[in-house]
Amino acid sequence: MGVSLVELWMPILLGGVLAWIASALIHMLLKYHNSDYRPLSNETEVAASIGRGAPRPGVHSIPYCVDMAKMGEPEMQAKFAAGPVAFVTVFPNGMPNMGKLVGQQILFFVIGCVLIAWCATLALPAGAEYLRVFGFIAPVAFLAFGWGVVPYSIWYGHAWSTTAKYLLDALIYALLVAGSFAWLWPAAAAVA
Repeated sequence: MGVSLVELWMPILLGGVLAWIASALIHMLLKYHNSDYRPLSNETEVAASIGRGAPRPGVHSIPYCVDMAKMGEPEMQAKFAAGPVAFVTVFPNGMPNMGKLVGQQILFFVIGCVLIAWCATLALPAGAEYLRVFGFIAPVAFLAFGWGVVPYSIWYGHAWSTTAKYLLDALIYALLVAGSFAWLWPAAAAVA
């Protein structure tokens, strides 16, 4: 007999909350992501220069080249050769709204757990053994929470060490979520 998404509300919430707690501990206690970012030696000058342009929040590229056909033009090739080549993310001025960001992070984990649960309902019956549930959920959760970071090293210049750390994070989240689902997986209905 199949399992409905509604029956998985407890492992969805528990898995999402445990993954969020793990994320908070990683970023506030272990802090191994602190080395993911480097300072500019001329930060004040760069900040003033960017500020004078008053860019809207978002991701900006230097040099800006939205059309791949322009990559063949000598002027564009000269800009890339002269450098710098960069992606710059601009946020609104002021301190980050931590309440909003924390809320979005919790939603990321809970919605991720809903999607993971949906996959599980398609593959696992009620009463599935702990290790079977754990063995299915762990790789699905790893893919949900981690694999999408790899293109940031391929296309956006993120250090591979940074990607490796985010993949380690995803593994931790996956194991916690898999344990939650395996522990709380619905039992098979008793036959009368």
